[in-house]
Amino acid sequence: MRLFQINLLFAGGWCALFGTFDLSTFVWGFLLAFAALSLSSPMYGQTAYFKRVLLAARLGGYFLYELTVSGVQVAWDVITPAHRSRPGIVAVPLDLEEPMQITVLANLISLTPGSLSLDVSPDGKTLYVHEMFVDDPDETRTRIKTGFERLVREAMQ
Repeated sequence: MRLFQINLLFAGGWCALFGTFDLSTFVWGFLLAFAALSLSSPMYGQTAYFKRVLLAARLGGYFLYELTVSGVQVAWDVITPAHRSRPGIVAVPLDLEEPMQITVLANLISLTPGSLSLDVSPDGKTLYVHEMFVDDPDETRTRIKTGFERLVREAMQ
């Protein structure tokens, strides 16, 4: 059985132990099981599971940060009388090659307020993104490539 499945099984067991099947109990069970499995990692030999979980958590944390910052920025632009938005469409060249990685990247961008993934070029090398605040297209490209794209690549390699 793979470590992720064992971790999920332990998290489910944690929920059953308390008789509460809600998200917070499951997350705590997952974290405790992750800690227990990482302490016993020498029994499993060389595995990338622990690194991948931490990279996925890092991607999730970065997404929450971007969600908060862009949500405040969009809300501020909506409630103030002077609108500072400069919408534009930016073509972002992709280093990602796997369709699942491109899909995750496009969805994370679309879930962030003020931005929307429009399309991927037929060859899969360019992602077209509509941004609400495009002062400099190169800055927007760089922000996406060094932020979401890099973290998606690291978490899903």
